[in-house]
Parts: sequence; structure tokens; C-alpha cells
Amino acid sequence: MNALRNSLRFLLGRRPSALQVAAICRNAAGEVLLITSRGTGRWVIPKGWPMAGRSLAGAAAQEAWEEAGIRGTIGEDEIGRFTYDKDQDEGFAVSVEVRVFLLEATGQSRDFPEARERRARWFAPAEAAKLVAEPGLSRILGGLSLPRADA
Repeated sequence: MNALRNSLRFLLGRRPSALQVAAICRNAAGEVLLITSRGTGRWVIPKGWPMAGRSLAGAAAQEAWEEAGIRGTIGEDEIGRFTYDKDQDEGFAVSVEVRVFLLEATGQSRDFPEARERRARWFAPAEAAKLVAEPGLSRILGGLSLPRADA
């Protein structure tokens, strides 16, 4: 049934069928943090599913902690959206819309839930934009290339 539903969705249009949240973590130097995905090792940003009892921004901040050990102040307004196809174990992909929030990092811990599963590295936004696979995320990162207003 799911395969049929996804086939129909493909034929009728690529409307996202799921929602995730993500945090672009930025340090005081204006650099952004990329982490490796657990499956492929690609450069990504911390992201995950909305969480009961948390705002979308709050869930994105929690993902930043769990996946990268980042603490900071997150804005409640999204700074952009992008879509990607999330591969499923059943052999098909689900189109996911990701709402992105900016987190101004105030600290980074070495001890966090996924510390042994990921690598993390700070990049200039323009460089980060070239390293991610998703064109929409690349555009959002590229838009951060200007110096921070409060720097």
C-alpha cells in the first residue's frame, strides 16, 4: 500500500509528505557547523523530527545538542526551508520538508549523545554551502555568507 501511495505521489507531484526541523549552528566568528550523517558520512546539519512539548525551533535546538553537542540561543523564526528525499528501509524514498532555524552557539561539549557516531567541523558559510548535497540547504547556507550584523 505504501509503495502504491508513493508511486501515486510521484506521478501527481513531489509534494513533501513529512516534516523535519534543523539547526544551522553559527559561532561567534560567523562559521557554521556541519556534521557527518550516520549512514553515508555526508556533510549535513543537525536535523530530526518535531518533538511533542517543544516548538519547532526548540526541537531543532535539541537535535543540535544530541547530534553535535551544541548549546546556544535559537531563533523562533525559521530562516529557510528545503526538501530532500529520505530513503526508507522498504526501498523507497519519502519527500521531506525541513524547516531551518539559526542557533547562535555559545558552547560545544565533547560528551553528547551521538559523539561516537558523527564528526563535526566549522566552516565558512560559503564553503559549507559547497559541501552539502541538498541544493536548498546550500542556498540557505550561502545566504549566511555576509558578516554577522553583531560582529
